[in-house]
Amino acid sequence: MRAATVLAQREVVRYFRQPSRLLGSLAQPPLFWLFLGAGFSGSFRTGEEGPGYIEFLYPGILLMMLLFAAVYSTITLIEDRSAGFLQGVLVAPVSRLGLVAGKLIGGTAIAMFQATVFLLVAPSAGIALTGQLAVTLIALFLLVGMGFTAFGFVVAWSSESVSGYHAVMSVVMIPMWMLSGALFPLERSSPWLAALTAVNPVRYAMVVVRKACYETVPELIGDPDFVLALAVSAAWLTLTTAAAVYVASRRTRGTPASAGRR
Repeated sequence: MRAATVLAQREVVRYFRQPSRLLGSLAQPPLFWLFLGAGFSGSFRTGEEGPGYIEFLYPGILLMMLLFAAVYSTITLIEDRSAGFLQGVLVAPVSRLGLVAGKLIGGTAIAMFQATVFLLVAPSAGIALTGQLAVTLIALFLLVGMGFTAFGFVVAWSSESVSGYHAVMSVVMIPMWMLSGALFPLERSSPWLAALTAVNPVRYAMVVVRKACYETVPELIGDPDFVLALAVSAAWLTLTTAAAVYVASRRTRGTPASAGRR
């Protein structure tokens, strides 16, 4: 845990010491929300008493901020390998589990920070920001963020370069987010689209976040859709974390066999 804490702290400190990264990560999603929300607000309808598009889109952008911050925080794994830092960690008396935990905790903390900052503008979207809502969403941010940070770790561990990582994740993450129900309701989608969304883990993360924005904790517990989505998100976290530990435990090229067995 000491090694994990040090590595997680390093991730967070490096994030806050990069002003351009900090500004871009906090500014881009709100601009996307405002421009896209304003552009489609005149043609989007969910019923006479349903939310407008700006309100409907807000949980989707909140999830986007959390997911992309979590996933792309693992780019530092590739940078550490290029700089030689990762090789130093691999041959040090640090378990691979400690390495994975440090990267996951640090990346998830960065993602939760960004999503929590954007949560402060919820009243502007027509969503009442109460203490219970904030606590519930932050707890869900931890669950969802950790799962997708682990997913990014698996991809980053196998990537040879930052550009290759970006290419792979852009092809994977953007469609997953678009097919999550963040941009449009999925209830009336075509059968082939419904089949894709049924196996999309981001869809269940979207259900978790969107329902938490409108329902109290007792209502969430009694909502079967929320319970199912929460269970799938927890299963995704377990699967991706296990995969991250597995890939990190394999012997890496150029790494002594003794280090690969740690």
